[in-house]
Amino acid sequence: MLVAFLLYNDGIQTIIRMAAIYGAEIGIDQNSQIEAFVVVQFVGIPFSFLFGALAGRIGAKMGIFLALAVYTAISILAYFMTAAWQFFVLAFLVGTVQGGSQALSRSLFARMIPRHKSSEYFGFFSVFEKFAGIAGPALFAISVSLFGSSRAAVLSVILFFICGGLVLTRVNVAEGEAHAREASIREGRHCGRQRLSRFRRSPHRSVPIITTWSW
Repeated sequence: MLVAFLLYNDGIQTIIRMAAIYGAEIGIDQNSQIEAFVVVQFVGIPFSFLFGALAGRIGAKMGIFLALAVYTAISILAYFMTAAWQFFVLAFLVGTVQGGSQALSRSLFARMIPRHKSSEYFGFFSVFEKFAGIAGPALFAISVSLFGSSRAAVLSVILFFICGGLVLTRVNVAEGEAHAREASIREGRHCGRQRLSRFRRSPHRSVPIITTWSW
């Protein structure tokens, strides 16, 4: 799951970081870019809730696949973009899936980890999240150097969505949830035995007092 997240999130972060550079190259003025980024934020709030509701029907994994399909379409549309209004359309599309894809990724990951080790696992998740956006911009820069334009570089980002999706297909959610439940149960039993052992060794154990009432 973490490998899949690292791959497709790398593509997502590349789109976010390279949008301004690509927009400026094709002639989108700075004011339009700022307005488009505001659109992403405003659209992202309600669609995060809508994506959550959709995931409740089709599942978090399928919801992530849907988000990756939308991001792939965004990359293809960006290749043919020539006007400012198209930049706003792409901003709207990014807003529809940006918050939802991140939330579903965390939700799916949380379902497959033991509760008593959630802080450790989410620590790894945060590390992978911070490393995302390194390989994507590097590939973007290499594509610009090879083809002399950002248009081909935009298409290269699709590779991260495809690879991330392929790795995600190998993730067995049901098996991961079962392992997480078993680990939580084992930890609960272990903690119970430890508490019982400490109680038996304690010299200050409370002894129940039986009082006989006389009338």
